[in-house]
Amino acid sequence: MTESAQAGPGRRTMLGAGAAALGTAALGLAGGPAAADTAAGASRRPGGHGFRLDLPVPTVIGHRGTSGYRPEHTLGSYQLALDMGAHIVEQDLVPTRDGHLVCRHENDITATTDVADHPEFASRRTTKKVDGVSLTGWFTEDFTLAELKTLRAKERIPGTRQKNTLYDGRWEIPTFEEVLRWADREGRRRGKPVWLYVETKHPTYFRGLGLGLEEPLAKLLRRYNRHRKQSPLILQSFEPGSIQRLARLVETPRVVLLSAAGERPWDFVTSGDPRTVADLVKPAGLKWMASFAQGIGPTLDLVIPKDASGRLTAPTTLVRDAHAQGLVLHPYTMRNENTFLPADFRRGTDPNAYGDAFGAFQAYFATGIDGVFSDNPDTALLAAADFTAK
Repeated sequence: MTESAQAGPGRRTMLGAGAAALGTAALGLAGGPAAADTAAGASRRPGGHGFRLDLPVPTVIGHRGTSGYRPEHTLGSYQLALDMGAHIVEQDLVPTRDGHLVCRHENDITATTDVADHPEFASRRTTKKVDGVSLTGWFTEDFTLAELKTLRAKERIPGTRQKNTLYDGRWEIPTFEEVLRWADREGRRRGKPVWLYVETKHPTYFRGLGLGLEEPLAKLLRRYNRHRKQSPLILQSFEPGSIQRLARLVETPRVVLLSAAGERPWDFVTSGDPRTVADLVKPAGLKWMASFAQGIGPTLDLVIPKDASGRLTAPTTLVRDAHAQGLVLHPYTMRNENTFLPADFRRGTDPNAYGDAFGAFQAYFATGIDGVFSDNPDTALLAAADFTAK
């Protein structure tokens, strides 16, 4: 059975005109999809275990901020995502040598900062094995926070996103605490909470270095009152064990990220757990994750696989099966450029040109997903408005 014809939560009625004014349909977690709001101020049904997220559906998540327009994981990228109307803004967390949590997609900062231009740090370049992969470069765990603050962020893929290089050097690496303060300021200014989507990166690796992520993260969440069931924040990790650890520390909603079907979470590899992602997306695996998480973040290929030519095939039953366990689905990642789109939606021969991103969004929304990570929140919001207007 496929999900292409299923009337899922992606078809819920949304209120207001325009992408940035999408309505307030509730997203109930761990208790099945919430009922659609039919009027402004309609009651919002909580999900199981008291979890409730007052978020529009489909939810648009600003992936690393607005990495389609600004260097990723900078305050400039986060601010633009918020200004565009993204419902949630994402942060990835890695530690410094002195235990501060900073926002970088990877601890390898070679491609995302100007560290190579700092002769005083030339000797820090090294080769490490992170989650079984050998990497050569500069790593956050070899720098104090004060040292990292002397660096500036730059565009990670300048060949694809040449316009983003205009902003190289403009912003420093933010700490997560700085982001929490920014979110609180913006929330007060806007009169509503700013939602954050926070990932622990390589938690087993860092725990082995004595730089565990979960405890300092939980401490910050409690300090900024984002540790409760109804807090405007979602925690995420590719390692189920990290989510289980966080579940013991805070009540904040949690999502397990899922990579390609044949892969294994790194904590499974180190513990000898033989299960793969393909096992986790089966009903038994979903039921297990629902015992400590409220959602999953699968790669889009787990929702609609591609054939050998890169074209979309029939949707899997993942949306239906996950919803049956009360889990919401926030797949990743939608991008506008041809090189990242399914072959069906590429336009022209320039891999860096925009393709038919709107068509691709419609295909994914039609499966009933509850939201999506996007490098281009403005495009995602317009696509969501088109979908909910049908």
